[in-house]
Parts: sequence; structure tokens; C-alpha cells
Amino acid sequence: MASFPSGVTIVTTADPSGRWWGFTATSFCSVSMEPPLVLVCLATDAECAPVFQRATRWIVHVIHPEHAQLAMRFATRGADKFAEAGFVADDNGLPVLDVASVILDCSVHDRHPAGDHTILVGRVQNVRTGPETPAVYFRRAFHLLP
Repeated sequence: MASFPSGVTIVTTADPSGRWWGFTATSFCSVSMEPPLVLVCLATDAECAPVFQRATRWIVHVIHPEHAQLAMRFATRGADKFAEAGFVADDNGLPVLDVASVILDCSVHDRHPAGDHTILVGRVQNVRTGPETPAVYFRRAFHLLP
């Protein structure tokens, strides 16, 4: 699958105590226009998996190449993911990057077990786009679209 180019997302949420959680995902796509649905896949053994199993909202950030190191941090178990990363709390207390190519505020629509992952289907409640060109991940490296 490393030979399949894809976008890169950082997905974030908060648990009931307000603690922030997140992960990096390249398995992300649009599902439906009506209602507006997207999906992202999360490994069932990820540290944040139990939180996302209960979360009612999450944020999907389509990142740009300048966030490549941040995406690697969010893919690393035990990393201090949010330290000095430019996140701020939205109106629901969820962590949102101050700059991203696209930011999708999602509410839970469904969850599906799929092998060693869970498919999180979110209903898009709000969209924010920026001028930044999104990163492309291909053969284990980040690339900029020409």
C-alpha cells in the first residue's frame, strides 16, 4: 500500500475529562454528499482507540507538508502529541490546528470493525478550508503536489 499515494490527516478528539487525543491516518475518504459523510480508519490497538470508540465528535485535519513532522509525532505511540503543535480548543473543547488545508468538524455517524482497524464514519458538521496545498504520502515520504 506504500505505492498508493494518499492524503494525510490528523484526527483529534477529547475524552469526557477534556484530555486531548489524536492519531495520524492516511486511510481517509469521502463517503456521501447527502448526508455529508467521511470515513477514517483507526488501528484497534492504538492508544486512543478506546477514546474514539466513545467519542461523539472528532476533527479531521487534512495537513500540508509543513506538518509532516507533526503527522509523524501523531503516528508515534507514547509521544506528547499536542506539545507546542499549534492546537487550540474549539467551542466543544476539541483540539483544532490553527492552520491546515482542510478542517472537518464531524459528529459520529457510525463505527464498523474491519480486521485490525475500526472504520469511523463521521457526519461533517462544519468545514474550514485554507490556502495551503495538502501533503501527499507516497512510498513512506511526504510530497508536495506540483
